[in-house]
Amino acid sequence: MRKLNLLFFAIVGVLMSAMPAMAQAAAAADHPADNSVGLKAIAAGIGFAIAVFGGALGQSRIGAAACEGAARNPGAAAKIQTMMILGLALIESLVLFALVIVCVKT
Repeated sequence: MRKLNLLFFAIVGVLMSAMPAMAQAAAAADHPADNSVGLKAIAAGIGFAIAVFGGALGQSRIGAAACEGAARNPGAAAKIQTMMILGLALIESLVLFALVIVCVKT
């Protein structure tokens, strides 16, 4: 299975590198139109969606682990809660950083 995955990604890599070779020639220089604005917005939206999904997944795992840790050791619940809030803040800052990048690049 590992060899099949490696072969698949090698073929995809070769095909992706061949795409610029098949690109259409540049249009006339007197009409410089930016046709990639819509594609940039779509790519930014997809990238931000992936960042939000990863952040939500990480936050849910932190919450579950904190609940489990507090249930196992109620005496350490305050320390666990502090570490959980710190982790949640760091994850949320990464998602907000992705939002800033999306807003700046589009």
